[in-house]
Amino acid sequence: MAHTSQSLRRGAALLASTVAALGLLTACGNDSPGKSPESVSGTAAPATGDSAGSSASDTGAAPSGTASSPASQNTGSTAGSGGSTSGGDGTTPATATGSRCHTSELTASVGGNDPGAGQENFPIVLTNKSGRTCTVRGFPGAAFVNASGTQLGSDPQRESGSTPATVTLKPGQSAWAGLTFSNPEISGAKTATPAALKVTPPDERDSLKVTWKGGTVPVSGNASSVRLSVFSAGTGA
Repeated sequence: MAHTSQSLRRGAALLASTVAALGLLTACGNDSPGKSPESVSGTAAPATGDSAGSSASDTGAAPSGTASSPASQNTGSTAGSGGSTSGGDGTTPATATGSRCHTSELTASVGGNDPGAGQENFPIVLTNKSGRTCTVRGFPGAAFVNASGTQLGSDPQRESGSTPATVTLKPGQSAWAGLTFSNPEISGAKTATPAALKVTPPDERDSLKVTWKGGTVPVSGNASSVRLSVFSAGTGA
């Protein structure tokens, strides 16, 4: 019996030593420096502006520390900008040749009548007598006058539907505008025989006087209107 009790005591001591050793090993495993802490689900996204609904573009401001956008770095003119003065190859485009023809640079004349369908049609011709290229655009001013310079009839009307175009006149070149009225013998309008036709170039104040050789013109009454068309290139002949 003494031998059995001694064996039991030894067995119990060995079991206790084993349990103690296992506990020590477990404790050391939990404190191991190589193990990362467990991540926790549900944490907030980082405030970098990359998440949906919170990007910097929503506020119009660029993220701090980022490079400027290509548009802000471009110091040249925007394509199609009205303020640009250079072409696509960096050259300055040529300026338009000539400018408006002034009265002092022109001579005026009235071409022959080209009647038709009860209408009398005369071309008013302006010729560039200057040494430079200039332009005319739009309607002339016109008025029939007697020998003392008094206007006969009302001011001519502008032809409806006429589309102005710029006519470039080199020295010696001409432009013409039509002067039209109904034949007084057909219309029954009151008439007068002018001494001259005063012609004012477009956008000018001074006029040119042309001797009138076209006979009687309507000055009042039924169908007495005189009409003018816009200038076109040539003499109208």
